[in-house]
Amino acid sequence: MLHNPKARITARLTIALYLATLVTLVVTTFYPVQTEGVSVTLMLSIKLIPLLVFAVPVFRGHNRGYIWLSFVVIFYFTRHVVSAWLSEGAIAPLILTVLTFLLFTVAMVHLKVNRPQPVSET
Repeated sequence: MLHNPKARITARLTIALYLATLVTLVVTTFYPVQTEGVSVTLMLSIKLIPLLVFAVPVFRGHNRGYIWLSFVVIFYFTRHVVSAWLSEGAIAPLILTVLTFLLFTVAMVHLKVNRPQPVSET
């Protein structure tokens, strides 16, 4: 539910960042090297399922879904900040840190912009 024209822009940005985050998580499963001895299906499931739960609310622009997505994205952000720090600036964790930060920020801006207008009594 979009309540004004500005919300359409922030919703599209959120969708783009959401998809970019998902794609980057898939790519980092195989790049720079695939971890041997670990099920790829298991790895992708653990990485993606918590975010895929919010696909419908993100694409429909539901505020409540954006709020819950933001809570989950904080865990991804924290994990990738730690990975970027421990790897001394490896590119994959750095990209995911930036993407999750932007996803969280744009989702919060969308929630601010997409507030329902109060009904005035006339």
